[in-house]
Amino acid sequence: MDRFLGFVKKEFYHIFRDFRTLLILFGIPVMQLIIFGFVVTNEIKDAKIAVLDYSKDEVTNEIIEKLTSSGYFIINESISSTSEIEDIFRKGNVREIVIFEAGFAQKLEREKQANIQILADASDPNTANLIVNYTSGIIRDFMAKYNESYTMPMQIVPEIRMMYNQGLKGVYMFVPGTMALILMLVSAMMTSISISREKEFGSMEVLLVSPLRPIQIVIGKVTPYVMLSFINAVSIIALGYFLFGLPINGSLTLLLAESLLFITLALSLGILISTAAATQQVAMFISMFALLLPTMLLSGFIFPVENMPKLLYWLSYIIPPRYFIVIIKNIMIKGTGILFVWKETLILIAFTLFFILMSVRKFKIRLE
Repeated sequence: MDRFLGFVKKEFYHIFRDFRTLLILFGIPVMQLIIFGFVVTNEIKDAKIAVLDYSKDEVTNEIIEKLTSSGYFIINESISSTSEIEDIFRKGNVREIVIFEAGFAQKLEREKQANIQILADASDPNTANLIVNYTSGIIRDFMAKYNESYTMPMQIVPEIRMMYNQGLKGVYMFVPGTMALILMLVSAMMTSISISREKEFGSMEVLLVSPLRPIQIVIGKVTPYVMLSFINAVSIIALGYFLFGLPINGSLTLLLAESLLFITLALSLGILISTAAATQQVAMFISMFALLLPTMLLSGFIFPVENMPKLLYWLSYIIPPRYFIVIIKNIMIKGTGILFVWKETLILIAFTLFFILMSVRKFKIRLE
C-alpha cells in the first residue's frame, strides 16, 4: 500500500511540475467556460439600426427614443429616402431599418392606426429574427403605455420584411460560416502537420541546408495545398448552391478569388504553427485549439460580435474568418462587388503577408 501511495504521490508531483499538463487540466476549461458564458447568448445588445422618418412628429420621436434608450439598439444613421436602403444593408453596418410613414401621429389620432415598416438584414436569420422581435416588443410596450391616456385604443401595425432571406433559412448563415471553418481548420492543419512530420523524420534539416531560400521553401510547401484546398472550396460552394439552395447573387469569379485568398492565408498560418510545433501531435493540438473555438465563437459565425464583452469584441478583430464570412455573405447573398468588401479583402491580404513573413523569419532563425 505504501508503494502504491508513493507512486500516486510521484504522479501528482509529475503533473504539478508540467506546466502544459496544468494548462490542459485547469486553464482550458476555465477559458472555455468564460468564452462560452459571455459569447453564447440569445440577447441583443447595441445592434446598429437606421431610421427613415417621413413624419418627424412627437410620437415617432418618442418611439425612436424608446428604441435607443432600451440598450438594445444604436441609431447608426438616419436616412432620407428608400433609395438608400439597399446600399446601407450592403455596407453591412446596419442590421435593421425602421420606417415611419408620413403623417404618423395624425393617422394614429384620426384613424386609431398607423403603420411602421421594419426591414431586417436576414443574411443572419437568427439575429434578424431576434432584432425584429425586440423591436416589435418595444413598440407594443410603447403603445400599451400610450393608450393609458385614451379611452379608444390606438394601434401601431408593424410591417416586417426580411431582406435577402424571406424564409429565414438557416443555410444562409451556416454555409458561409461552415465554409470559413472548414477551410481554416483543414488548410492550416494540413500544412502544419506536413511540415511537422518532416521535422520529426529529420528531412526538414535537409531542406534547410539546401540551396533553396526560406521563402522558396514556404511557397513550395503551400502551393500543392492551395490547389487541393481550392478544389475543396469549389465543392463547398457547389453543395451550398445545388443541395441547399444558397444563391450566388454576386460575381462567381470574385467569390472564387476571395476563397483562394483565404485559403492562402490559412495555409500560411499552418506553416507558422508548424514552426512552433516539434511533432505532428503538437501541431494538430495547436491548430485545433487555436483555430476551432475562435472561428466558431469570435468570428460572427453563430453569435453576433456586437453582443460580446468589449475584450472579446476587440479580440474578434484579429480573427481572420470574421472578415471572410462578411465577404462570402456579401457576395453570395447580397450580390455585392469588390467596392463593398475591399476593406475586408485588404485585411485578409495583410494577415496573409504577416503570416508568410513570420514563417520565413522562423525558418531563417533555424538556418542561423
